[in-house]
Amino acid sequence: MNTQEDSAGHAVSNPEGASDFLLDRSAQHSCAALSLARDARERTARSMETFPGLRALAKPQSLRVAIKVRGKILFINLGEVVAVQAEGKYVLLRQKARSYLLRESISVVAERLETYGFIRIHRSMLVNTSFVEEIRPLSTGEYCLRVEGGNEYTVTRTYKKNLQSLAEFWIGTGAFFPG
Repeated sequence: MNTQEDSAGHAVSNPEGASDFLLDRSAQHSCAALSLARDARERTARSMETFPGLRALAKPQSLRVAIKVRGKILFINLGEVVAVQAEGKYVLLRQKARSYLLRESISVVAERLETYGFIRIHRSMLVNTSFVEEIRPLSTGEYCLRVEGGNEYTVTRTYKKNLQSLAEFWIGTGAFFPG
């Protein structure tokens, strides 16, 4: 048996081979932790395949995108875009303080931005779900959607099903979205 002192100066017995035993146990715990982390990654990947809506939640909202404006290429933070509105053959990317007019169809933009938290609420309008503060039903069967900053947009009956992707789950809202 081996005797050592601890940090307080007390004699501590250390049976021979104890350090080897501790190293083996440490290695076993490290392997177990790595295995658990790998299993968690695999479960997350399977969940993403099973529930495509999770992909939008997993994507960072601070993605930088390049846009061409007046002969220059600008980089904007996609997480700062509140809404995208069709303007004829163009789309208007609306931030809180600025807007950018781009020559692109709303359908192409909608397809590209869907996985980054944007939903279509009208044939000519997309909104960034992270800016939505309130939904109010209207007597016409449409909805009024209010975003940060106070702007309000109409959600048409055709696109009202997209509102369900605004939250991971809904509590006490059964009458809000019937059927």
